[in-house]
Amino acid sequence: MTPSPAGRRFPKGEGGFSLVEMLVALAILAVLAAVAVPYSEAVVKRDKETELRLDLREMREAIDRFHEDWQNQKLTSLGEDVSRDGYPKNLGVLVRGLAGATAGDPPLKYLRRVPENPFGDPSVPPDQQWALRGYRDAPDSRTWGGRDVYDVYCPGDGTAMDGSPYRDW
Repeated sequence: MTPSPAGRRFPKGEGGFSLVEMLVALAILAVLAAVAVPYSEAVVKRDKETELRLDLREMREAIDRFHEDWQNQKLTSLGEDVSRDGYPKNLGVLVRGLAGATAGDPPLKYLRRVPENPFGDPSVPPDQQWALRGYRDAPDSRTWGGRDVYDVYCPGDGTAMDGSPYRDW
C-alpha cells in the first residue's frame, strides 16, 4: 500500500489519475483553447483597425493643416513640393516640412513620420504602404493622378469586422 497525500492508504494501483480523467481534462482544455484562439485573433484585428483609423485621421489632418497654411499664405506657393491647388505633392513633404512664406522662418512640419499601415507590408517603406488620391481625382478613384496628395486610404481588398472595406475608410 502506498500512502496518499492526505495520509490515507490505497491499495496498490489505485493512486493517481485514470486514463479517462486525463482524457476529460484534455478535452476541457481543447474546448477552452478553441474558444480562446478566435477571440484573441479578433482582438488583434480590432486593435489593428483602431490603429488604422488613427493613422488615417492623423495623415488627413496633416494634409488639411498644410492646405490651410497654404491658403493663409503661411507657405510659399512656389516650389516643387506644393501643387497649384495647395496640397503636398507626396507624403514625405509633410514630414520634411516647407519653408514658411517669410524668410528666416523655420520649416513648417506636419507629421513626425509617415505612420506604417497596420495591414501593409512591413518590408515596404511607410510612405509607399498607402494609396493616395489627388485633388483633381474622382472621390472614389482607385488610381492616383500623381499631381498632389488630397487624400490617403488603405489599399487592398481587406474587410473590417463590420463588413466595410478598408479602402472606403
